[in-house]
Amino acid sequence: MPKILEGAAISAAIKQEVAEEVRALAQRGVRPGLAAVLVGNVAASEIYVRSKVATCAELGLYSDLITPPEDVTTEAMLGLVAGLNHRDEIDGILIQLPLPKQVDTKALLDAVDPVKDVDGFHPVNAGRLQANRPALAPCTPAGIIEILRRSGIAIAGRHAVVVGRSDIVGKPAAMLLLHENATVTICHSKTRDLGAITRQADILVAAIGHAGFITPEMVRPGATLIDVGINRLSTREEFDRFFKGDAKRESAFQKRGSTIVGDIDPRAFALAGAYTPVPGGVGPLTIAMLMANTVRAAKMRRGL
Repeated sequence: MPKILEGAAISAAIKQEVAEEVRALAQRGVRPGLAAVLVGNVAASEIYVRSKVATCAELGLYSDLITPPEDVTTEAMLGLVAGLNHRDEIDGILIQLPLPKQVDTKALLDAVDPVKDVDGFHPVNAGRLQANRPALAPCTPAGIIEILRRSGIAIAGRHAVVVGRSDIVGKPAAMLLLHENATVTICHSKTRDLGAITRQADILVAAIGHAGFITPEMVRPGATLIDVGINRLSTREEFDRFFKGDAKRESAFQKRGSTIVGDIDPRAFALAGAYTPVPGGVGPLTIAMLMANTVRAAKMRRGL
């Protein structure tokens, strides 16, 4: 029977540790602070950002939610970021993506002070991560490492295959696994004979953004499967492709009109030694690692 790597329990443990660190810092007169910038009125982004703000309050961090209008300019956003860079009570700056088309996303992310870049997107932090120097690592890849460590999944000496090469997940995940002494292969949509490579993986990380892209035939029996994908299915044809006969999923699909599947075909999980479910696997770690990064940024800024 495969081991299910429940992200919620690991996330709760990390949040408890963060809360303890926040209390310890309070005794030294320091309260970590996070600024969350949410542009416009995208419902999904609003829910996600407000959950981050609520988690700050739960753990004792200071937070400031800033909501520029949908028609904000790049120049106005750069001015806003410059102001946050200079605010001493702000240790972390989060800019919720995606941004409106008229805003230069790359310029904006590059404008964030690297010591406050709690998303780990700045080129300086990417370089530090590659050099294995102290850095703020992107939250989802950092969460993947925590899932493996805290679940007792050995990394050193194992062959880890990462499918996906984004700057946000794929590349940093590969780098973190390398620093944990895994042998790492990075694959993507243009990789030839992808299945021949994924079948070699002891640890397979799927972060390609395509529903069920990794099929059972692409998985080595006993491998650890880390599914980063979040893909919403809203048609009966899509649902039946992955979940036909699944009564629990059927009930939820009928009620909500949609369901979520990862980048790994759920039928592949039966072959795994361990796997992260979708939802409930990697997802819950992202906010927990954001909180941990904010505390780390507060300590790094102050030389603690």
